[in-house]
Amino acid sequence: MIRKRSAQDDRMILRLIEQELVPLSHLSAQEMDQIRKELPRRLNRGITFVACRPDNAQPVGFIHVMLHGELLYIDLIAISSSHQGQRYGKKLLEHAEQYGCLRRCKRAKVMVDEDNIRGIRFYLRNHYQMLRYVSLSRCHELEKAL
Repeated sequence: MIRKRSAQDDRMILRLIEQELVPLSHLSAQEMDQIRKELPRRLNRGITFVACRPDNAQPVGFIHVMLHGELLYIDLIAISSSHQGQRYGKKLLEHAEQYGCLRRCKRAKVMVDEDNIRGIRFYLRNHYQMLRYVSLSRCHELEKAL
């Protein structure tokens, strides 16, 4: 089941970020602390969808996106390691892309940390194209026409 984030989901979302995304980041501890402080505001700037198992309302994953004109920007996506490989990520991505299409987005874009090989493969499998490597942020930029 995919649904919009509620305030009760925030603790699990923050835990997923800590467990699944932070270890893949190249940022310093100081930079990560700053990002942690900004996360509540950041989550309120776009829309977040959560994936739940049918028998449980507890989120097993989430995707956070923002709209910039005709661009759907995928800001964050994480799935609990115990639920990876069960198509939750694909379903969340498809849901977010449909959301973007309904709001007249023409393309979707994402930045993936250079060491997140699984993330890069995930987007390539879902028809994203590698645009460039951004050395300043040490990320790969990928894009897909919607």
